[in-house]
Amino acid sequence: MGYRVVVAGATGNVGREMLNILAEREFPADEIAVVASSRSQGLMVDYGDTGKQFKVQNIEHFDWNGWDMALFAIGSEATAIYAPIAARAGCTVIDNSSLYRMDPDVPLIVPEVNPEAIDGFRAKNIIANPNCSTAQMVVVLKPLHDVAKIKRVVVATYQSVSGAGKQGMDELFEQSRNIFVGDPAEPHKFTKQIAFNVIPHIDSFLDDGSTKEEWKMVVETKKILDPKIKLVATCVRVPVFVGHSEAINIEFEDEISAEQAQSILREAPGVMLIDKREDGGYITPIECVGEFATFVSRVREDSTVENGLTLWCVSDNLRKGAALNAVQIAELLGRRHLKKAA
Repeated sequence: MGYRVVVAGATGNVGREMLNILAEREFPADEIAVVASSRSQGLMVDYGDTGKQFKVQNIEHFDWNGWDMALFAIGSEATAIYAPIAARAGCTVIDNSSLYRMDPDVPLIVPEVNPEAIDGFRAKNIIANPNCSTAQMVVVLKPLHDVAKIKRVVVATYQSVSGAGKQGMDELFEQSRNIFVGDPAEPHKFTKQIAFNVIPHIDSFLDDGSTKEEWKMVVETKKILDPKIKLVATCVRVPVFVGHSEAINIEFEDEISAEQAQSILREAPGVMLIDKREDGGYITPIECVGEFATFVSRVREDSTVENGLTLWCVSDNLRKGAALNAVQIAELLGRRHLKKAA
């Protein structure tokens, strides 16, 4: 016997990717329902490459009773309305928005990093998926932290426009085309031109000069990995369609060499080390699209601090940063608690 699964927000980038990954990983689902706003009601969405399609139902009228779990990709405002309704009906919500991430009664989960934290999900019957940049980073930090204890992290992100949804991807495409033909490239979704440019601003500004995206990386890393880790982030939007990259500088309590770190990361769950010190011996965003792994390259020692390393980290943000992590949480929930599938 398998699970009855709902995908909420099934017509968006992340919702469609959730369906693709459920199909790819052959998730043990007996029944799948797809729901979205009334604007999308009646549309058909694909279940990966299986040939199956599902008709989108109106989330406003959906009956959550009898469903085991729901993967939410509908944004914070809609989640605030529908997640509690689903949870009260006995359907465990795995939420991709930022709404519940820092709620002390809601586990914030990256399965390779803190699977045991899922045991607290019954408090609200809701589990949170972290920010896309946090998710890929902590997968890399965890195995290193276990060996040498991380004190401080300085990270600069290079985040693709798909992190801003379909509107972000459309704006990059349209601006690039307009520039080539000599038409104006006015920004609408982003604060400045994104085509052939980089923008050091993601989400709203806070009083200390950081942005909310940068704050998320700090507090989520502390909740998922270790509250003692000090972290500072600079989050930058770049003209890449899919795939987030990060330059990560790490200071450890204990001695660790680049060679040791490479050996650890080579065996780490969810990590793929591609680190040849030659032309092209590293991974870029284009190469990570559609992949499950978080890729690490350019591992080297930082001689400016005691016990320091620097590395390059790339992942498909629609997958590990969102949809894949949500499906992995669903798999973990099934194995550890619901136990319906053989």
